[in-house]
Amino acid sequence: MKLTKRSVSERALELGFASIGFTDAKPFYDHQMVLEARKSSYDWIYKLGLDLSAGIDPKAILPDARSIIVVLAHYFDRRFPPEMENHFGRCYLDDDRVTRDGLSLKIKALRDHLLNAGIKTKIPFHLPHRVAAARAGLGTFGKNCLLYANSAVARGSWILPIAFVVDAEFEPDTPTTGLGCPDWCKNACLICCPTGALKGPRKIEPRRCISYLTYFGEGLTPRELREPMGLWIYGCDHCQNVCPRNRAWLALAKTFPINAAAEKMMPYFALPRLLHMDTGYFEAHIQPHMFYMPSSELWRWHMNVARAMGNTLDTGYVPELIRAFEENADERVKSMAAWALGRIGGAAARSALDRFRSKVDGTLKDEVAFALTLS
Repeated sequence: MKLTKRSVSERALELGFASIGFTDAKPFYDHQMVLEARKSSYDWIYKLGLDLSAGIDPKAILPDARSIIVVLAHYFDRRFPPEMENHFGRCYLDDDRVTRDGLSLKIKALRDHLLNAGIKTKIPFHLPHRVAAARAGLGTFGKNCLLYANSAVARGSWILPIAFVVDAEFEPDTPTTGLGCPDWCKNACLICCPTGALKGPRKIEPRRCISYLTYFGEGLTPRELREPMGLWIYGCDHCQNVCPRNRAWLALAKTFPINAAAEKMMPYFALPRLLHMDTGYFEAHIQPHMFYMPSSELWRWHMNVARAMGNTLDTGYVPELIRAFEENADERVKSMAAWALGRIGGAAARSALDRFRSKVDGTLKDEVAFALTLS
């Protein structure tokens, strides 16, 4: 049976995808120019083994490529517990790339539908999915570099584009590759980015992005970034939360039923548990949902949690931070625990820092001394 655009679209919507579009299999040369112009900002991706340039030409991925089918999945169609929204990007609270019990099943079902009709597919991780989605007429870009749907999630950015490179030809849809921000918006996302990662419309310095800093940043977080990173532990939604294009969906979200999977995860993500978790706890309860940091980088989780605790200014966390300083062997974690104690302040925090100062030396001694200036 030969599939048509209509039949493929009907099946995609039946499976629960938010929308679907089609584009040709021509190379993404414009995107290649962007990558080359910003090479220094993206060297870290190549070091991780992700060759973005290899995804420019769909025919290098599937030699018989003739079209690209792009579907949009909305990851924010249930309300998340506020305790988790404050610390974790929403897309990670509904991420099944390890558990494969949600979106992955829908993707497989659509892929099987195409395969049963004799259509070969590839879903490359390095193809520019957002650009492909815009070329397929599914959305426009925001100044924050994110894709905003033309119809799904009240035209917001709470979407994940998935691109299927296929060896069948479908009539391409009209591209919508431009900037879609309203003229009256006075750069809300650019102004509000706490770490200054957004350098201009559709221009980002990824190494200053809070999401990058939480799971890829090297070493102890620099002092000047600790307070601006706020409560984020893994990921960041700040530029989406302040964006007027997302206002309608955020208002609707207050009426949504709770995301049951995220609610079930919530007890395991309590900050004191994360601060003191060991490898077994991490691998059993955390890594299946947030996997960019391996077990060998557990220190980064501890450090991020300590910083977030400090930025709550909640004196209830002081005993936990003291324990982390005393029990955690990693100097980066100890340094951040000290900083967090100084940030929270108070007699108990200062007393602990005074005690620690006489027992440490080197960089850690400097961090404790600096923390005392804060308290």
